[in-house]
Amino acid sequence: MNIVLHQPEIPQNTGNIGRTCVATRTPLHLIEPLGFRLGEKELRRAGMDYWEKLDVTRYIDYADFKAQHPGARIWYATTKAKKSYCDVSFAMDDYIMFGKESAGIPEEILVDNEEFCIRIPMGEDIRSLNLSNSVAIVLYEALRQNDFAGLEKKGELHRLKWNEK
Repeated sequence: MNIVLHQPEIPQNTGNIGRTCVATRTPLHLIEPLGFRLGEKELRRAGMDYWEKLDVTRYIDYADFKAQHPGARIWYATTKAKKSYCDVSFAMDDYIMFGKESAGIPEEILVDNEEFCIRIPMGEDIRSLNLSNSVAIVLYEALRQNDFAGLEKKGELHRLKWNEK
């Protein structure tokens, strides 16, 4: 699975998304321009000490991203889509793109990819969810559909042990 952020603007969101990507072993792709510098303390604070473990790639623009990933299946997360993210089948080599916080993915990109546009259902009285929350919602559904491939499936306590039954 791959997460793509098209021109993200808020460093804290990108930091949180980076941390989620590290936890799920998901590469993060950043399409410029970014609304911040990658070294900003807010970005690193949100990603905590995980940022150095992140598989992150930057692209100068959307055309550069497309050129470097010919034939990639890309899902475009947008509040404007007709179908829900739960209505599609994700594959482990898919890319899921999210737009910038203030405007989303440009409509010029969306209209050329309508069959791959997905949304998170929500009430009509809200414009959108927080970007990092949206990424987590869709990414974890995509991973669930693929049986969380490559991720640890059970947890352990730090000091005590679970009761054996």
